[in-house]
Amino acid sequence: MKNPEIRLFLEASALQMTTLGYTEHSFRHCRLVSNKCGEILSDLKYPERMVELARIAGYLHDIGNAVNRINHAQTGAVLAYNFLRRENMSCDEAITVMMAIANHDEGAGLPVNEVAAALILSDKADVHRSRVTNRNRAAFDIHDRVNYAATLSTMNINAVERSARLTLEIDTQISAVMDYFEIFLERMKLCRNAAAYLNLNFQLFINNNQLL
Repeated sequence: MKNPEIRLFLEASALQMTTLGYTEHSFRHCRLVSNKCGEILSDLKYPERMVELARIAGYLHDIGNAVNRINHAQTGAVLAYNFLRRENMSCDEAITVMMAIANHDEGAGLPVNEVAAALILSDKADVHRSRVTNRNRAAFDIHDRVNYAATLSTMNINAVERSARLTLEIDTQISAVMDYFEIFLERMKLCRNAAAYLNLNFQLFINNNQLL
């Protein structure tokens, strides 16, 4: 999306999250989640327009961080709806995107539609050392440590077997696998619910071991 206002909001979101000490929430994360959202629904043979709405939701999902991290999903949903309506998107499609964005975070989120389910799976799969903005390893908190330890993170859909498989490689010299569950357990529950909404079985593999 080339809307300059949206770009400024995403830049502000990235800056605020970095200032607050969170992992990377910049254009890299937006584009990755956007592409993965579209890929998931495309793999499952959803209509192309639904696939495009998923890509849009993925790109805009963290825009609310420009306002505040707290309730960013709900704030971002309203911002996105207004942006999209000004871009002449139909009301029903803008509502679909709004609902997905409002429900992507584990704090209060639920897979309320197909776009939301794809967004949850795509967003929560992005665990990787490239997201760590803190360059002082001595000052890493547990989130920095777990993300920095993740050298590989992929979400793959198998439409035949009806599975959504999150595969991680974690350097256990940096962070224990248990640390991942300590901070991401609620996210994994949300991923399981999102997969179920799409009639998929959620699987988690860490270091070639199936844990879920």
